Amino acid sequence: MKGLINGDLKEVWGEYTLTFDNEFGRGVIKGMGFDWGLTYLDFEVSFIEHTEITFNYNLKKVVDFLFISEGHLGLNEEDPTSTINLNRYQNVIASNKAQSKKTFTFSKAIQIKVNLIQLNICNYKKKKNNNLSSLNGTLQIVFDDHGNDNHLLFGNYSLKVADEVKLLKSTCHTGITRTLFIEGQLNLIMAMQLQEHQNAQRGKVLLNSLSLSHIEKIRMLSAHMAKNVSEPLPIEYLSILSGLGSKKLQLGFRVLYSKTVNEYVRDLKLEIARDQLKDFELSISEIVYGIGYKSRSYFSKMFFARYGILPKDYRGKFKKAPRYGKEG
Repeated sequence: MKGLINGDLKEVWGEYTLTFDNEFGRGVIKGMGFDWGLTYLDFEVSFIEHTEITFNYNLKKVVDFLFISEGHLGLNEEDPTSTINLNRYQNVIASNKAQSKKTFTFSKAIQIKVNLIQLNICNYKKKKNNNLSSLNGTLQIVFDDHGNDNHLLFGNYSLKVADEVKLLKSTCHTGITRTLFIEGQLNLIMAMQLQEHQNAQRGKVLLNSLSLSHIEKIRMLSAHMAKNVSEPLPIEYLSILSGLGSKKLQLGFRVLYSKTVNEYVRDLKLEIARDQLKDFELSISEIVYGIGYKSRSYFSKMFFARYGILPKDYRGKFKKAPRYGKEG
């Protein structure tokens, strides 16, 4: 990978760090290996062009634990024409058959943060008390080292796993303390991802997790909000409309938009107003009332806090004077 990206590769305490800022893009890729077939790679990158990274699996059966903290990722396992989209905050577990390959696709000019933990099943089975026999359902098939198929499991969306990945990346420990911390954190993340998949198999979704159906409800609700931005949009009403509890609703907006519901509503109103300010068919007052605000002074205050410019001055950047009459 160093030869392809032409970065600066360093090794400290057994952890390799590749840093690059060149014609390929910029970012940091970290990696480390442990006993019993456990390794990890951490990507925090932004490539200038569409970039593919391929892993070749010879005679070993490897299970990948994937978690994307920022951006999105494409995956194809053998058919280059069939790419699967992997989403932010979604727990993904994938296994390969022997003598196969996986290609991860990084979109150009997008900041992407991906944590990839790999477990060589043949080696891990030699570990005392591995308890692989306790797995059931699709997870048992994924961890079967005699299987000759690729498997891809999508679990719940989870911010709790995101918190643990962030903690893994931010550790300041050195020496043996760092090594023990990283290995322990990797095991914790794998355990949490397995738990999320087991919960998904049982149809159970924890408070800090979201299922795919929850995500779709949040997306539909967002579309409704954009079409009805002039109406009151309290959380209680949105909760009833979406069929989600208020806590699950807040979690959904944090997962999809990194905002609370109220922050999303506020920014949605201001973004619509910002776009309408370029159109002189409407006065500022009409725009204010059209997005559901009753006070023009309050709107100006919120607009300035968001964009660092007053609405009238922002409009002035595009036209010197209103097309119809006076602004009011």
